[in-house]
Amino acid sequence: MTLKILVPHLPESVSDATLMAWHKKVGDRVMKNDSLVDLETDKVTLEVVAPESGVLQTIFKQDGEIVVGGDVLALLTPSESLVNEMPMPEEHDEQESPLTPSIRRLLREHDVNAGEVVGTGKDGRLTKLDVSNYIEQRTLQEAQVIVPAPVVSEPMKELELTPPANNLRPEQRVPMTRLRAKVAERLLQAQQSAAMLTTFNEVNMQNVMDLRNQYKTRFEQKHAVKLGFMSFFVKASIEALKRFPVINASIDENDIIYHGYYDIGIAVSTEKGLIVPVLRDADQLDFAGIEQSIVDFGEKTRSGRLSYEDLKGGTFTITNGGIFGSMLSTPILNPPQSAILGMHAIKERAIVENGQIVIRPIMYVALSYDHRLIDGRDAVQFLVTIKECLESPAHLLLNI
Repeated sequence: MTLKILVPHLPESVSDATLMAWHKKVGDRVMKNDSLVDLETDKVTLEVVAPESGVLQTIFKQDGEIVVGGDVLALLTPSESLVNEMPMPEEHDEQESPLTPSIRRLLREHDVNAGEVVGTGKDGRLTKLDVSNYIEQRTLQEAQVIVPAPVVSEPMKELELTPPANNLRPEQRVPMTRLRAKVAERLLQAQQSAAMLTTFNEVNMQNVMDLRNQYKTRFEQKHAVKLGFMSFFVKASIEALKRFPVINASIDENDIIYHGYYDIGIAVSTEKGLIVPVLRDADQLDFAGIEQSIVDFGEKTRSGRLSYEDLKGGTFTITNGGIFGSMLSTPILNPPQSAILGMHAIKERAIVENGQIVIRPIMYVALSYDHRLIDGRDAVQFLVTIKECLESPAHLLLNI
């Protein structure tokens, strides 16, 4: 008996996919839910897993081939004996192991040895927050090492560039990934089909930072997730969208569609291109719900588990170039949305308060909008509303 490994069903908007890479080869023994192969579409990367434990018998599709939903990728010969031969840590009883399935999964996805993480739970056991904090700290440390490194030698080594006869000015032509091509297409579409303008303002982040510093420890202890800045911007955006519904609207040929819900896209930069997972009904989420959703999106992005549903729709987008050091930018619309908010780096600046020059943490914010639908007055007042909500965060907490 053999099992067919099929290309999963693709949404109507996606006609085919490109086979990226096999993680197993013919003859390999695999366990149920082991990753077999990655498929890239113009939106997300799909992971095809083993439906049962067994041996990979035949591979029909090779790296780089185009496949469609229902295509047979490979044949798998099930083998019950593998269950006894190969360990399955996720099926251990939680009472027998100090690590819960979710923690083991997180360790495996990020290639972390449990012995490297200091546990803060009962009897020194690891908690999910311990692992998440370790991963975040490791990522920051790696970033500090990578950023100052030379940017020429390593990319050239990865691409295996073939230098010409004189050993100078090497180059290599590589195909654009489907995701990068789709991003390019949508960005070009946004510039060609919309009358895009950008308005700017600055926000004094002192009160938000004070509030965050005052409660971040208790917030993290209660909700097992860190209190970041993005939840404040999501909440402020929702309040501004409620006051200016046209910002939350979109154009469909000669009609204007006013959305009575708030699906907020959070732009995320990946190695393959820009993706925008969507917070559904964000107005119904509290601060912890927003922060947890963002963490979940980050984990899915790193592990390649983002689904079409995660990226579908959206009525308004927020992008944060500040994490890369951007001081000011003009974000590009995410069609068919009519506006996008750009966050930037927070820098200490001298400002005047009550006739005195003081130092405050300031962020420039930008709103790009489609002038066919949104008047300049609404765009400016929308951004002023966000500024007011952030400079007096009690508005967000008290809903006033």
